[in-house]
Amino acid sequence: MLDLGRRFLEVGRLPQRRLEFWLLQGPGWLLLVYLVYAQGLSALDYELGVAMGTQESAAVITEVGTAFWYGFAFGDLVIYIPLLAAGLVGHWVGRGWARAMLSTALGITVYWPIVCLAAVVAARGADGWEVANEAPYWIVLPVIAVWGAWGIWVLIQAE
Repeated sequence: MLDLGRRFLEVGRLPQRRLEFWLLQGPGWLLLVYLVYAQGLSALDYELGVAMGTQESAAVITEVGTAFWYGFAFGDLVIYIPLLAAGLVGHWVGRGWARAMLSTALGITVYWPIVCLAAVVAARGADGWEVANEAPYWIVLPVIAVWGAWGIWVLIQAE
C-alpha cells in the first residue's frame, strides 16, 4: 500500500494506462458532464431543459412524452449519474469495486439509447408527436450504446 501511495505522490509521474482505460475515462467523463447538464438539471426543472434545448416540449412530444422524458431525467439524477461518477472515479484510482459499478452504469448507457430509439419509432404518426428531425437521435444514440457495450466488454476482459 505504501509503494502505491509513493507512485501517486511522485511529481509528474502517472501509472501506465492502457488505451482502453483512456477510451473509457475520456468519453465517460464527457457523458457524465452532459448527463448532469442535460438530465440532472431537467430533473430539477423540466422546462429549463426545454429552454436549454436538451429536452423536448409537450408541443413536440405530448404531455405523456414529456412525462416519460422527465422520468428518465429523474432516474438519471438519482441512479445513473451517481453510478457513473463513482464508477469512473473508482476506475481511475484502480479500486476493484469500480469494475462492477462502472459496468452497471455502462449497462444503463446501452439500455437508455435503445429505449429512446424504440420510442421514437413507435411514436411516429401518433397524435401530438411532432419530432421534425429524428436524425440527431439516430446519429448520437447508437454511438453511445455501442461505446457502452464496448466498455462492458473491456471491463469484463480486465478480470
